[in-house]
Amino acid sequence: MNQSFVTSPYSNGCFSFLSPKLNIIIISNAKSWMAFWSLSSSLPLLGLLSLLLSHQTPLTTTTYVHLDIVRDPADEVSDGRVGSNSSVFREAPAFRNGETCGNLATDRIHVAMTLDANYLRGTMAAVLSILQHSTCPEDLTFHFLWVRHEPEVFTSIKSTFPYLNFKVYRFDVHRVRGLISKSIRQALDQPLNYARTYLANLIPNEVKRVIYLDSDLVMVDDIAKLWKVDLGDKVLAAPEYCQANFTCYFTETFWSDPYMPRTFEGRKPCYFNTGVMVMDVDKWRHGNYTKKVEDWMIVQKQKRIYQLGSLPPYLLVLAGNIMPIDHRWNQHGLGGDNVEGKCRELHPGPISLLHWSGKGKPWLRLDSRKPCSVDHLWAPYDLYRSSRHSFEE
Repeated sequence: MNQSFVTSPYSNGCFSFLSPKLNIIIISNAKSWMAFWSLSSSLPLLGLLSLLLSHQTPLTTTTYVHLDIVRDPADEVSDGRVGSNSSVFREAPAFRNGETCGNLATDRIHVAMTLDANYLRGTMAAVLSILQHSTCPEDLTFHFLWVRHEPEVFTSIKSTFPYLNFKVYRFDVHRVRGLISKSIRQALDQPLNYARTYLANLIPNEVKRVIYLDSDLVMVDDIAKLWKVDLGDKVLAAPEYCQANFTCYFTETFWSDPYMPRTFEGRKPCYFNTGVMVMDVDKWRHGNYTKKVEDWMIVQKQKRIYQLGSLPPYLLVLAGNIMPIDHRWNQHGLGGDNVEGKCRELHPGPISLLHWSGKGKPWLRLDSRKPCSVDHLWAPYDLYRSSRHSFEE
């Protein structure tokens, strides 16, 4: 299929573009489906779910998945957070490897995510989407980071995904608490948002590469494709957005300083989103990147050189020195900006991952009965028992 698409970044509190009214083409095959957002198609956005179901082809798994309606008022728990009821989420299907999958340790794909009660509903949807679209779901190992042992959260993961290969690691918040500066949104100031910086120190040394993913996203393509991206000599791979106004991620204090802007000398810095990253863990450790990020956080405490939370230190250390990958792997900004979280449309181009970065989260907007159009793309992966749309075995 020979078509060209133009992709553009969304506003992330710093830049924006005028988005045309977009339409949808669904391409399906035996392994996965991908959505293309085209300017010439005549299919409306809200028709995606019906198209997805009518065009869905089975993955190379032994279990089929369909959309259903489930209402169980007895299991109602506000916002999908885990409380005393450990059956808040319904059990996911058992996804099995296809015939072409290997069984060696080198075939394993390592995925890291944070884990807490407030965002667990998003994590469950993300994990389900990754498994569903994977050709070799049994080759996946999940590494979850949390700040404390939460028995209800652990039980929910085990009961929802009985066949999931996963490990949980405790992130010591004292390592970062004194380094966190107040940002434009309180949620960005939580210590767990900074856990990705310490990932290489938490997971086993034998793990050489890992895909870090935020909890407010869904994968609609085979994660093995992302795993296989060529990092070259770089420590990170992520989509870059060089059209962004990079200067507004930092304050006038930063740009007026005679020395600090020189950190970008010798590289062409571009914005990238830290919610989807492929990391060479060995290079991160040997390059002492955790300390490099921490050093800029110390400067921030003294001089207030940026407004956002955990992102700017990554830009200071790595912008212009990562391996850029296709924008399809992070259709970000679907949660709107960091202040109001207003609805946004999708930008054109092929899509492999949908990311609700920003203030608005799809499960909260759906529960409030004031969803944005894009939130209906997240709903089929929602395993929360009280949700109207969910997958059933």
